[in-house]
Amino acid sequence: MAGLGQTPSQTLGPYFSLRLGAEGENMLAGPDVPGRRIRVAGQVLDGDGQPIEDALIEVWQANTAGRYRHPDDNRTEIALDDGFTGFGRALTDFQTGEYLIETVKPGPVPDPEGELQAPHLNFIIQARGMLNPSFTRVYFSDEEEANRADLVLGMVPSERRRTLIAERGAPGDPQAYRFDIRFQGDDETVFFEF
Repeated sequence: MAGLGQTPSQTLGPYFSLRLGAEGENMLAGPDVPGRRIRVAGQVLDGDGQPIEDALIEVWQANTAGRYRHPDDNRTEIALDDGFTGFGRALTDFQTGEYLIETVKPGPVPDPEGELQAPHLNFIIQARGMLNPSFTRVYFSDEEEANRADLVLGMVPSERRRTLIAERGAPGDPQAYRFDIRFQGDDETVFFEF
């Protein structure tokens, strides 16, 4: 059958339902896990600034000591904490596009050059109509010195770096960080290719 090409990709459509997650999957650290408890909340927004109500955010992170719960992180000198999954999922609210992650603040992990990366969360975002997930990182506004030295953040044009910074919450709520994810538009979040 010469002349036939590959079948083109299609969007997922309105009848395909992703397994979006279950209650409690947005909590990456149990109550006995050491470290500073934090909450990262925000909205997922489209190019017009409208909420994306069916997004799924997957989160990967290191523990407070800077070790991932992953077989490739074999640094046995850094303990893994019972009750720390290092992975979670958060759904956006169907009315507001808001999400919430509850965890402990991650510690720095080594970069490929042997230096330490700034504490960060790795986000993977999926939603109806997206053929491929989008990948980004979340850095913290109260880690200015570490952020300045971070290899990955340093590769992002300086005027765009702020789209990767979660802002610390109100003084009365030191656990809270705000991180909105924007697809397209003037303040589009920086996304990475993998």
